[in-house]
Amino acid sequence: MRQLIEDIAKALVDIPQEVSVREVHGEQVTVLELRVAKSDLGKVIGKQGRTARSIRTILGAAGMNHNRRFTLEIIE
Repeated sequence: MRQLIEDIAKALVDIPQEVSVREVHGEQVTVLELRVAKSDLGKVIGKQGRTARSIRTILGAAGMNHNRRFTLEIIE
């Protein structure tokens, strides 16, 4: 999952070297923390959060295959 989010984010931003994803494992939920360059933050979030919502939808669908819930947090 980490690699999936990293690949999507790198395709969206201008500075792909600044993209990093950290996994925090919980009992039932895995939180993926996405960090991008400050100038690319708007590109990852999108207008009215549409891009971020789409990434979260993809993450939820992919998580169904693993029988695990994943959440995405975009860190400034």
